[in-house]
Amino acid sequence: MFETDRLSVRLWDEADQERAFDIYSRWEVAKWLGSTPRALETPDEAAALVERCRARSADPRYGVWAVQRRDTGTVVGSVLLMPLPDGDGEVEVGWHLHPDSWGHGFATEAARGALAKGFGDGLAEIHAMVRPGNAPSAAVCRRLGMTATGRTDRWYGVEMESFRIGRDAGRLRS
Repeated sequence: MFETDRLSVRLWDEADQERAFDIYSRWEVAKWLGSTPRALETPDEAAALVERCRARSADPRYGVWAVQRRDTGTVVGSVLLMPLPDGDGEVEVGWHLHPDSWGHGFATEAARGALAKGFGDGLAEIHAMVRPGNAPSAAVCRRLGMTATGRTDRWYGVEMESFRIGRDAGRLRS
């Protein structure tokens, strides 16, 4: 899909199932995701997750992609660029990282790459939705130069902190 200085962003594949399970079976990751957070319980669920990510990536403009360190080959998590559910064409950027990859700037770097891809593909603005209390993800939004637009339950049916950035925001912050 794209590369950054330290990361390759690509489709999830079958060989990633064990790492996907390791990431998404952890409550400290899962508690921030979706309208009803739930950690994976079995490796079979990770196989289904990988398949859903691949299916959601059929349109090359959008997807839920594996984020892999270029130096070690370790998958650190996911980055996504997807239309928001029940929206009017709004697109969301998001990230889900393994705790062993927190605090290294990987979320910001992967999200910055996804924003550049989205704007390069013609999007005028991109949103991020963050559960209240998820201070690290809100900080990533701020590092990206996103503007907080308040709380909303518009897209996921649960209250989330909303952020947005427009293509006109100029050079993305480093």
